[in-house]
Amino acid sequence: MKKLTDVKSSPQNLGTIIKSVRKTMRKDKGLNGDLDRIPLITWIMFLKFLDDHERLRETEALLTNEEYKTIIDSPYKWRDWAAKEDGITGSELLAFINQEEAIRPDGTRGKGLFAYLKSLQGANGKDTRDVVSAVFRGVDNRMVSGYLLREVVNKINKIHFDSTEEIHTLAFFYESLLKEMRDSAGDSGEFYTPRPVIKFMTKALNPTLGETVLDPAAGTGGFLVEVFELLKPQCKKSEDLDLLQNNTLYGFEAKPMPFLLCQMNMLLHGIETPQIDPGNALRFPLREIVEKDRVNIVITNPPFGGEEEAGIQGNFPSDKQTSETAFLFLQLIMRKLKDKGRCAIVVPDGVLSSNGVGERIREELVNNFELHSIVRLPEGVFSPYTDIPANLIFFNKSGKTKRDIWYYELPLPENRKKYTKTMPLKFEEFEECLFLWKSKIHTNNSWIVKYEDIANKNFNLDIKNPSKKYIHNEVSPIDIFKQLREKIETIHTYLSGFAKEYSNFANGLENEKFQTMCINSFVKQQKRVVEIDPSQSYTFLGMSNACKGLFKKEEKTGQQIKAEKAYLVKENDFVYSRLFARLGSFAVADKNFEGCYVSNEFPVFEVDTEFVLPRFLLSYFSLPSVWQYVESKCRGTTKASRFRFKEEYFLEMEIPLPNIKIQKRVIEIIEKMNEFNRIQNEVSEMQQELGLSILVSLYKDYLNH
Repeated sequence: MKKLTDVKSSPQNLGTIIKSVRKTMRKDKGLNGDLDRIPLITWIMFLKFLDDHERLRETEALLTNEEYKTIIDSPYKWRDWAAKEDGITGSELLAFINQEEAIRPDGTRGKGLFAYLKSLQGANGKDTRDVVSAVFRGVDNRMVSGYLLREVVNKINKIHFDSTEEIHTLAFFYESLLKEMRDSAGDSGEFYTPRPVIKFMTKALNPTLGETVLDPAAGTGGFLVEVFELLKPQCKKSEDLDLLQNNTLYGFEAKPMPFLLCQMNMLLHGIETPQIDPGNALRFPLREIVEKDRVNIVITNPPFGGEEEAGIQGNFPSDKQTSETAFLFLQLIMRKLKDKGRCAIVVPDGVLSSNGVGERIREELVNNFELHSIVRLPEGVFSPYTDIPANLIFFNKSGKTKRDIWYYELPLPENRKKYTKTMPLKFEEFEECLFLWKSKIHTNNSWIVKYEDIANKNFNLDIKNPSKKYIHNEVSPIDIFKQLREKIETIHTYLSGFAKEYSNFANGLENEKFQTMCINSFVKQQKRVVEIDPSQSYTFLGMSNACKGLFKKEEKTGQQIKAEKAYLVKENDFVYSRLFARLGSFAVADKNFEGCYVSNEFPVFEVDTEFVLPRFLLSYFSLPSVWQYVESKCRGTTKASRFRFKEEYFLEMEIPLPNIKIQKRVIEIIEKMNEFNRIQNEVSEMQQELGLSILVSLYKDYLNH
């Protein structure tokens, strides 16, 4: 009788198996693209991997005369229901996998497969049973044909996870699958970071055995796998390997699908018990993070451009609360590092330059940490997920930034405007950066910025490559000047007309007397609860502070929604956040948000336009003095009530109201000023461009040598 390890698949055979599996899946009507197919392949391979792992442990225990307690009991083991080619199939197989209770392969009635796996519980929190349970809490089976599912199971049964060589080969194939999934994922592609970026960041940090490493936004586990591969050669004895396996690598991944993919990716690369928390890394108040929670190294690519709910933002200092996830993760990391710890993080350009909260967070970073290097990546590195230019920030927890900050701009290959899906970044393109990493000298692609220059510019870290600007700016100064003159003329015309218009408006207010009205006399709270269809998806809104408006936050299925906590929003509704009203979280819904939903943390009001225009009401609540009044009303005995601005406080407020005609004029003036500010910003940018263009034209012959 052959052992499992006697049967091995060549790389070609493994490729053929995976290709055949995907071909079979394409026939199933319940699957739609790789976003459905690859997670399905993953959970099936996961169960096959576990069974092969169990067989090896059982054999080892038998040879040493020890008792071994299996992770999965019969009849739920792979060998019980999947290993036989003529095993259960069709509707019987689907029922066994999907249903809470079903007829099991041994003919008895009991929990279905997924229900059983979700119910597993370990003894110490690091048990493989807990890993299995966490994985399958976020898994479902979307195949609708039990016969096609049996074909898939039979094909994956030919892969042998007790062969180191075969697992290594399969890990390579799996990385390819993850890349394909990223390429087809759209905005779901955030959990995949290009391998060259991962490899460069890991080599630059240079972790050593004995250091703890955290990725708080682990995605598919790429960073942790790369660190594991780099540390493996440092293991010289069994104690070293035990340290690497059990007390080195940690992660968080809140989304079910990447959490599953992460577990499989780490298992395939030899990490036997992945320590990935299936919750949001941002869910803990920063003030509660203590020394035992800290690590030596953080390496991560957190989601950016996303928005976090009000409850998560409340875990951060009041002057640094924001819905931008990249800023929240940056603050978390600063508190997660041990003394002399170090970090490498991917951030978008906006994190380097945005005002307000962003400026305060960067000031804390520069003054409390040693920010030593920023690598600027060109457009398209993360294509097709996003074309937003990104940056790699490196800093240590070793005092403030005293030395100069070294910038390196990764150059595009010759005759390329950006990276694309078909022409991606290659690791070899980081060779120059790695060569310069220790010396940190000035070259055509690198430059030095002093701490004083950063501090004097509101801690703006968005510093362009001066060499590149002067050499490559070939726009004619005359062309820029013509455009600039037109813009300036527009500003003068706009400003003179606006000054006269505002003067007339202000003079007309001299004799006006505004009536004071209680808000409850012209607004009515709306709780539009509608019947939720479990098969449909619904758009939920979030809200920015400082009256910057609503935004589309996330899609939820009907199954995820509790009807009593989902309120329908209509155009011109006035909405605010109970928790963040003190920071100016007020908004008016425009027509783009008609038919969207908010949670019950966002009271919704219909405004009687006979007395007040919704946008005029919003203008009143855009005043910081009003936010101070709101904060004075937010008092309570518990943390939950301490910051909430209750509806009764809002409704009992009295505010001065001019007539509708004046309200309209105020709104028009505010909108015109916003447009005026936009044009001014354009002029400022063009002035800088003109100055550079003049210098380039002056020194063009010299620079070309």
